Amino acid sequence: MGLYQSKPLKEVLRENKRMINRAIRELDREKAGLEREEKRLTIEIKKAAKENQMSSVKVMAKDLVRTRQYITKFIEMRSHLQGVSLKLQTVKSHQAMAEAMQSTAVAMKKMNKAINVPTIAKMMAEFEKENARTEMMQEAMGDAIDDALAEEDTAEEEERIVGQVLDEIGISFGEELPEASMSKPVGAQTNGPTKVAEPAGGVGSNDPALSDLESRLNNLKR
Repeated sequence: MGLYQSKPLKEVLRENKRMINRAIRELDREKAGLEREEKRLTIEIKKAAKENQMSSVKVMAKDLVRTRQYITKFIEMRSHLQGVSLKLQTVKSHQAMAEAMQSTAVAMKKMNKAINVPTIAKMMAEFEKENARTEMMQEAMGDAIDDALAEEDTAEEEERIVGQVLDEIGISFGEELPEASMSKPVGAQTNGPTKVAEPAGGVGSNDPALSDLESRLNNLKR
């Protein structure tokens, strides 16, 4: 423990990981050399067996077995070193997370000190009050505008409906609407077009189209 007291944890973890990686590379080199030796021994054993040199075959077979055992041990050692390296990486990640949380806690503490909660509450209350006043003013202005335009809109709507009714029965505003009039003597002359004498009840009482027109106009006046 005394060796690492003067160094920060990040530096210690970096050095240990570098050392483990160096050891893994060395194991890989040694394992590659043993694999080459294994191939050489296999070739020599086959050659001696063909020449019927059984004593040499037995000796080289023992060497081949030991070589394969060491290769297996190197593979196991490499696996252990990789496991240690992963543990160091996990510790490093935990250390980084702890430092980040510590920095966040310090920042949040400073922010909480800088924020004045009563002032914010007062500001929000004033905002709600002014917002309510603004909405009331907008509603009042909208009602005033609607009242000012209501009569004009109604007159335009009435004219439009009357026009639709007259169009349905084939009469335009430029034409004279037939009216009920008193009976005139036969042959009476006027300056305007000659009109046929009508009964006292008027034409409207007998004409369904004019009766419907009169009914719609009466409904518009109500």
